Amino acid sequence: METFWFAAVIVIAYFLGNISPSTLLGRAMGIDIKKAGSGNAGTTNALRVLGKKAALITLVVDIGKGFLAVELGYALSTPTAAMCCAMAAFFGHIWPLLFHFKGGKGVAVAFGTILAINWQMALIMLGIVILLVLLSRMVSVGSIAAGISFPFICYWLERDFFWFGLIMAAVLLYAHRSNIKRVVRGEENKLSFSRKKGGK
Repeated sequence: METFWFAAVIVIAYFLGNISPSTLLGRAMGIDIKKAGSGNAGTTNALRVLGKKAALITLVVDIGKGFLAVELGYALSTPTAAMCCAMAAFFGHIWPLLFHFKGGKGVAVAFGTILAINWQMALIMLGIVILLVLLSRMVSVGSIAAGISFPFICYWLERDFFWFGLIMAAVLLYAHRSNIKRVVRGEENKLSFSRKKGGK
């Protein structure tokens, strides 16, 4: 019976990861998020293409589904299952069966899973992202820096999760490969923190 629940929560976690708020919100607005902006179904592209409200909904849902997937693993099976659920939700977000395996880049859902496993680790990762985004004005740089540092933080604070974290970090960096190329070439989009004067 335990093996059944172990497998069941992992499958549920994967399909929780499939939920794509930006894709669904885009469809409601008559926009295909996969063909607009960067073509990514994540918060940053939702902000650019769909607006602030849609971006906030996308962020909250993506974090929430990662958190819920891990909590289901803890509640219905074992801590090991919870860690497998973290990976399943993460993979389900990046490669969603329900959306032809075209999803987001996994940053928000990864944060949600980490928050459920170890909130201190999640806060450190959030701090790294915020710091690097403020310094570089590029969301991708914060995400890439968090991905690189994640296995080391796992080894320090949550050693049982180290190998899971290493795989997730490698996949996250792979998902950001186009961003990495643009950063190196100096072509990556930057955020503007200043308000336009007299603009509409």
